[in-house]
Amino acid sequence: MTNIFNFWKTGDPQPELQDEKLIDRLYRRYRISSILAVTLGAGFAYTCRLGMSVVKKPLIDAGVFSAEQLGIIGSAIFYGYAAGKFFNGILADYANIKRFFATGVLISGLINLFMGWSPLLWVWIILWGINGWFQGFNAPSGIVTLTHWYSNSERGRYYGIWSTAHGIGEGLTFVGIAAVVSAWGWRSGFWAAGFVGIFTAIGLYLALQDRPPTLGLPPIAKWRKDPITPLVGTDGTEKKTFQAQISILKIPAVWLIGLSSALIYVTRYAINSWGVLYLQEARGFSLVKAGSIIGVNTFAGIIGAVTFGFISDKIFHAKRPPANLIFGIAELIALGIIFYYPNPSTKTLVIAFLLYGFSMSGLITSLGGLFAVDIAPKKAAGAVMGFVGIFSYVAAAIQEWISGTMIEHGTTMINETRQYDFHKVIIFWVGASVISLILSTMLWRVRPKD
Repeated sequence: MTNIFNFWKTGDPQPELQDEKLIDRLYRRYRISSILAVTLGAGFAYTCRLGMSVVKKPLIDAGVFSAEQLGIIGSAIFYGYAAGKFFNGILADYANIKRFFATGVLISGLINLFMGWSPLLWVWIILWGINGWFQGFNAPSGIVTLTHWYSNSERGRYYGIWSTAHGIGEGLTFVGIAAVVSAWGWRSGFWAAGFVGIFTAIGLYLALQDRPPTLGLPPIAKWRKDPITPLVGTDGTEKKTFQAQISILKIPAVWLIGLSSALIYVTRYAINSWGVLYLQEARGFSLVKAGSIIGVNTFAGIIGAVTFGFISDKIFHAKRPPANLIFGIAELIALGIIFYYPNPSTKTLVIAFLLYGFSMSGLITSLGGLFAVDIAPKKAAGAVMGFVGIFSYVAAAIQEWISGTMIEHGTTMINETRQYDFHKVIIFWVGASVISLILSTMLWRVRPKD
């Protein structure tokens, strides 16, 4: 175990380069490669986590698992991810991200290759839970990269770009993996995601760099000529990483952000995990068409994440609550159309999912990490991301179990055909978003630390 920690450990700071032109050239090159790597890398790796969403109906129809059992399997990855995101977030604050991130994605890809070889429920639960743990390398790696390679004054914009990874991964899954499953069966979906993960890990290792000082570069704030405000303790000395990490527990707003994020993740993963099944059973679409409609929201989410970062940075001067309110209202309007509009046409549903994806992605950008990172010490960026992740993914796991149970109990057999009743579970999904919006609005006066 010591050897793997040493492999992951960030390097020692090197003597600072004196050639300003070389420093500028290296910074520009590595900043471009870093944002591309963490965005595309997280997006492609996401297929290794989300593939279960498009194989649920094939698994149910084949008699492999029931909806309730799939809910248990689905919850395992969220529990694993919640724990992994928290503990790996702490490790990421000390890690060489190029090695750390690549390791997690590689193992996640390998696990996907092993899925489907056993029909035993407990095997699926264990494997999918372990997959969640290693998927928990992704977000902390991204936020630590953003914190060290991009300054506070540009954080929202680059965080927004990075957050498009959700849309990229969901689009690849709901369109690409769904097409693979439709053509070659549910096992092929896991295999396709597994190979994507393996090749992504290789790309991450080649494209990412360790922190700037380990390469002889000045800290990002110094290079950007931004104000530098070191975090100090009560004795006047600068806090170490562990002290900074512990200090986030004393910030009440971080706890409230965690609760608000937890509730919005209930809705997010309800749509991600059960949306395809809902469109197939309640709206009568085929797997490919249902996946394509869900996929539409993911591509809109790419625009939504970038837009949220730009609006909150430029219009609201890095204040996230006003943008949260706008995006939260838009999300509730979209959910109302998706679930309660009578006999919607395909065009109407597509428009609703576009609005949903756009608004949800903005909320995830803020409540899922950016807002908490704003008000936490920079040295604790990975830890605060993991802390909020505990709330978010435990809630997502509970959602998966509750949703699966409610859907199963609302299912009846008529002439050997399953009939689903989604009415009660929809109230659960939409209600979570309503409460999340109320909680996030309570943070109106909270401002970024820097």
